[in-house]
Amino acid sequence: MTDTKKLEQYFDRLWPLCRSITGKDHLKSLDILSELIPLTYLNFETGQKVNDWFIPKEWNARDAYFIDPSGIKRASFKVNNLHLVNYSIPFKGKISLSELKKHIYYIQEQPQAIPYITSYYKERWGFCLSYNEFIELPEGEYEVFIDTELKPGKLVVAETLLEGESKKEILFSTYLCHPSLANNELTGPLALSFLYDRLSNKSKRHFTYRFVISVETIGTIAYLSQRGEYLKNNMIAGYQMTCLGDPGKLTLKKSRSQNTLAERAALKYFAETNTPFNIEEFDPGNGSDERQYCSPGYDLPMASLMRTMYARYPEYHTSLDNKNFISMASLAESIDAYEKIVECIESSEIYLNNLPYGEPNLGRRGLYPTLGLTNEIDNQTKSIMWLLNYCDGKHELEYISEKSKINLNFLKDTVRHLESQNILTKI
Repeated sequence: MTDTKKLEQYFDRLWPLCRSITGKDHLKSLDILSELIPLTYLNFETGQKVNDWFIPKEWNARDAYFIDPSGIKRASFKVNNLHLVNYSIPFKGKISLSELKKHIYYIQEQPQAIPYITSYYKERWGFCLSYNEFIELPEGEYEVFIDTELKPGKLVVAETLLEGESKKEILFSTYLCHPSLANNELTGPLALSFLYDRLSNKSKRHFTYRFVISVETIGTIAYLSQRGEYLKNNMIAGYQMTCLGDPGKLTLKKSRSQNTLAERAALKYFAETNTPFNIEEFDPGNGSDERQYCSPGYDLPMASLMRTMYARYPEYHTSLDNKNFISMASLAESIDAYEKIVECIESSEIYLNNLPYGEPNLGRRGLYPTLGLTNEIDNQTKSIMWLLNYCDGKHELEYISEKSKINLNFLKDTVRHLESQNILTKI
C-alpha cells in the first residue's frame, strides 16, 4: 500500500515551486523526485533543433506584482505564482489602468479562479487575476514590477530504466512543467515515482520498464528525437500519467492504434476487479503527450490512464486545482491500479516469431500436412498460422485466442511445438 503521509510530504515540498518548461524550479522539482527515483538527465540546449522545434531560452522568475493608486500590492507572485503569466519577460514601469488591462487575464465564468496562462514562444508579459479581483481595480496609475530572466540555457528531460529479463519495454511517462497546480501537475510525477519504488522492489520482472519525466509537448518531442527509433523497436506498451488525484472514476484514453497491449491490460484489470471506468478515444486535437508518442512517425502503443480527463473538470488550469481538490487517498488508489495493470502485463504470455518474413517452411519441419487433412491437423494448422501472424512481440496469447476463437490451451500446446523448432521465442 502507498504511504499517503509520504505522498503528502512530497506534494507539500513540490507545491510552491514555480515550474515551467525550463528553469531552476523545474530542476529543483526533479531533484526532490530523485529522492524517490534515480534519474538521468537529458539536456537540450537553447536554440537546438528537435524535429520541427527549437529549444527556447531558459526562464526564471524571482518576483512580480503591481501596486495600485492607493498603494496596495496586487497580483503578487510570492502569494500565488499563477498570478504571473508563465514565461513573462521582465518589465518595470508606471502605466495607466487601461494599459495594464491589456496585460491581465481572467475567467469571467469562474470569478474566484486565477487562470494559468503561458507564453513560451512569444515574448510578452502579463498577470492573471480572478475576475472578482479584476473588477475591483481602481482607476489611476499603476506601478508594475516583473523580475524575470530569459537567457540561453537548457531544457531537461529525466528518465530511468528498470531492467527485466526481456529488452521489450513498458513506458511510463509524465510531465513536470506547471507551477502550483495539483491534479494536472503533481499527481503524475508523484504517481510515477512511487510506482517506480513498487516495481523496483519486485524480485522478478519479465519486461523492462522505462520511466520518463518530461515537459509537455516540446520536451517529449525533444526526447523522441533521441529515443524515438529505439522505442519503435522495443516498446510494447505505455501510459501517459496525469490527473490521478481527483475523486473521479479511472479513465482509459486509447492510443492511436486503439487496441494495443496497453489498452488490453488496463481493460483486463478493470474486468477482474469490477473497477468502474470511462473510455476515451484517441484525440490528436485534445490531449497530453500521448499525442507526441502516437504521432504518425512513431505511432507508439501509448495509452493514458487518468481519473477525470484534463479540461473535463472546471478547476483545470486554474488556482482551484489545488490541494483541496485532490486527495492523497485517490492518488494512492491510482498508483495501486497502475501496479495491478503491470501485474496483468507481467502475467501475459507474449511470443516473437523468429521467421517473420513470409510463412516459414513448416512442411520440412513436420508442422504442415503434405497429404490430406484431418480435423485435428486442420485445427493445429490454423493455430500455427494465427500464432505466426500475431506473435510479433506485441500480442499476448489470450488476445490471439479471443481473436481466433481457438482454445487457449490448444494454442499453448502449439506454441510448444513452434518453440521446439526455434520458430517462436517467449519474450
